[in-house]
Amino acid sequence: MDSHVVNIDNREKISITGVTDIESFNEEVILLILKNGGLIIKGEGLHVQKLDLDEGVVFISGAIGSAVYTEKKDKQEKGFLKKILK
Repeated sequence: MDSHVVNIDNREKISITGVTDIESFNEEVILLILKNGGLIIKGEGLHVQKLDLDEGVVFISGAIGSAVYTEKKDKQEKGFLKKILK
């Protein structure tokens, strides 16, 4: 299993390694694709401060409300995170 690290600093900043893509984002929800599943970040005033897909790192700032893991579906199934949010 590929590893990743999530570091939340005072619910104002979050850094995540093992990121392969960002499926979507706005100021309230950021949907991240990790090597072994997905991660939904919810909050207020969320901003992607830095994204480096070559290194697999993302830095997000804002009022972090929650971070929820999602299961990885079949690779050919598109938009697996969108189905979870319905």
